[in-house]
Amino acid sequence: MKRREFCQKTLAGSALLASGLAFSGFSAKTKKLTVLHTNDVHSYVDPFPADHPRTPNQGGVARRAALIEKIRAEAENVLLLDAGDIFQGTPYFNYYGGALELKLMSMLKYDLATMGNHDFDNGIDGFHAQLHNANFGFVSANYDFSNTILDGIVKPYKVFTKSGIKIGVFGLGVELAGLVDKKLYKETVYLEPIDIAKDVVNTLRKHEKCDIVICLSHLGYHYSNDAAKVSDLKLAAATSGIDLIIGGHTHTFLDKPTVVKNEVGGDVLVNQVGCYGLNLGRIDFEISMDGGKRSSGNAVVI
Repeated sequence: MKRREFCQKTLAGSALLASGLAFSGFSAKTKKLTVLHTNDVHSYVDPFPADHPRTPNQGGVARRAALIEKIRAEAENVLLLDAGDIFQGTPYFNYYGGALELKLMSMLKYDLATMGNHDFDNGIDGFHAQLHNANFGFVSANYDFSNTILDGIVKPYKVFTKSGIKIGVFGLGVELAGLVDKKLYKETVYLEPIDIAKDVVNTLRKHEKCDIVICLSHLGYHYSNDAAKVSDLKLAAATSGIDLIIGGHTHTFLDKPTVVKNEVGGDVLVNQVGCYGLNLGRIDFEISMDGGKRSSGNAVVI
C-alpha cells in the first residue's frame, strides 16, 4: 500500500483492526500482552511540517511518547520494540552521530531493537560508541560479530517475562554486502537467516520454554522482483514456531498484519509500519492457561 493511500484510510486514534486470528484451546483464564513497535524511524525526531503534501503534522517523538504512555496506562503487559534503521535521514544524525536517537528511545523506555543496514552508517565503531546512550539492548542472530567490537554485546535473542508470560525476541538483518561499505561493518559475517531462525526458535521454544516468539526483522517485507531474496513473508512460510515477525527495511505501510501459513500450517503475523515514525504498530495477544492463543493488530498514525 502506498503511503498516501494508507494515510487516507487510517485515522489517528483509530480503533483496533482485528486480524481475526483465533487458536484452538482458548479458555476464559487468560493473560494479555501488548507489543508496540516501530521501524525505519531514520532519525526523524520532529513531526512533519504543516505544509507537507502527504503527511502534514504527522509523526514526531513527542506524539509517539504520548501514545505509548496512554497505552501503557491501559494495558496489562507492554513490550516496545524497534526493527532497525534507527539512524540516518535527518541532520540530527549527522550532527549527533546517533546519540540523540538512542537517548530519546531510552526515555520512551524501548525494551529491545535490532540493527538495520543504516545503523552501520558511522561504522561498527561509531555504533558501539553510542551504545552507552541506550538503556535497552540490541539483538541480531544472523550477524556474527565474533571478530568485532560488538562481540558479546549484540545478542542473538532476549527473553522477557511479563506476568508469567515468557516472550522470546530474536533479531535478523539484511545482507550487508552491496548495501554497506565493507570498511563500515568490518569483520561482521552475514549468516543465512532462515536456517538461523530455525535454530533460534528451537532454543526459545524447547530450552527457554517461551510462550510467544517474536522476530525483529530487517530483511524486508517482500521482493516481487527477486524471488530468491529472503523476506519476512518467505521467512514466515519457511519456518515454524514464530508467532510474530516485526519487519523493517522496505518501508512497507500495513494497516493490519499479514497472516502467513508457516511450514506446518500454523498462522504467523507479519507486520511493518512504514517509516519515519509516522505510525506505531500494535499487536495484542491473549494467552490461555492451557496454551491457546489469539491475537489482533493494527497500525495507528501518530
